[in-house]
Amino acid sequence: MKLSIRARIALTCGLVSLLLGLTLVTVTYLVVRQTLEPRAGLGQPTSIRSNTTGETFFPGQYGYIIARERSEVTRRVYQQDALANVRLIGVASTAVAALAAAGLGWRAARYVLRPAEHVTRTARHVAQSHDLTARIGYDGPQDEIKELADIFDTMLGRLARSFDGQRRFVANASHELRTPLTINRTLIDVAVRRPEATEDLKRLGESLLVVNSRHERLIDGLLALAEGEQTVLDKRPFDLTDVVEHVLDQVSPKAAERKITIHHLLDSAPTAGDPILLERLVQNLVENAIRHNHPDGEVWATTRQRDDRVELVVANTGLPVPAYEIETIFQPFRRLHGDRLHSERGSGLGLSIVRVIAQAHHGTVSARPRDEGGLTITVELPRALDRGEGDVLALTRPIPRS
Repeated sequence: MKLSIRARIALTCGLVSLLLGLTLVTVTYLVVRQTLEPRAGLGQPTSIRSNTTGETFFPGQYGYIIARERSEVTRRVYQQDALANVRLIGVASTAVAALAAAGLGWRAARYVLRPAEHVTRTARHVAQSHDLTARIGYDGPQDEIKELADIFDTMLGRLARSFDGQRRFVANASHELRTPLTINRTLIDVAVRRPEATEDLKRLGESLLVVNSRHERLIDGLLALAEGEQTVLDKRPFDLTDVVEHVLDQVSPKAAERKITIHHLLDSAPTAGDPILLERLVQNLVENAIRHNHPDGEVWATTRQRDDRVELVVANTGLPVPAYEIETIFQPFRRLHGDRLHSERGSGLGLSIVRVIAQAHHGTVSARPRDEGGLTITVELPRALDRGEGDVLALTRPIPRS
């Protein structure tokens, strides 16, 4: 059984008091017992006087022997009674003292551990609000608590610098990686549209545009993966249903082109987080359901509330998925059915991005194969509640992606 530090201090105080008390009772018991034992000079009195008749008996007389035996019996009874009192009162007093010591230890531990509670509250605030600028700032004596608080503040400072560095890297990489691809796409497009361009050049240009587009999607996926793995610091309340509706409107032309029917049952699903990242999550799920489908297939999108969670469920028809392959589809660059070179099937980052974005919002993602083929993927996110009566927070529509 694992006990808290406060309980351990109280239990230790009680046990120490109990051991010291029992030791004291044992020593007292032995001293009293030794005191009540017959000693030299008292074992053979020169005369014994009867308390009932007033006669005096001397050694050798019959009355002397009787009186001595009665005195011995009385002494033994008195000794046993005295020792019993020592045991009973001593053990009872020791038990009461041990309980009192445990109670005092419990109260004293609260005072001793008060600085640790301050450290805990600050750490909990950082964990819940993701505010890496918070510091403990403990100004107590130079002891173990002070050392722990200083180490925690140093760790928060390093984490803050690390996250800032990652954000700057992602922003710089986004610009540096996309710019040459955009230039390549423009140059290729201009080259293939020239009047003197041959058919071979046009076919080559179309192939290069496909490769360039694949590289653009790969870079977008890697950047989204890096952004999703970072902690979401700015959380805003909004309705996930609005995000799903917006994404379904965007992908409806692609679904119509592939002759895929989209069904949706969207109930209110209030949550809080980064709308842009969660829009990317929904977009990846829906596009994955369309991409890994067959002609005249179907896609189902559902949002709903369950207790303190909201759920997004996206299911699709398609090829059967083995149960043992479920976990691998969330790993980067893993694709089912061996379509690694098929550019239309994506870069293998879609569901990986979905998982990291959900985890950054303290949510979970799970998948299960459908008996008819295809997948059912469920995303659970924390539900946003009003601080007062538990009403849903004011909802804001997500910012559309450019």
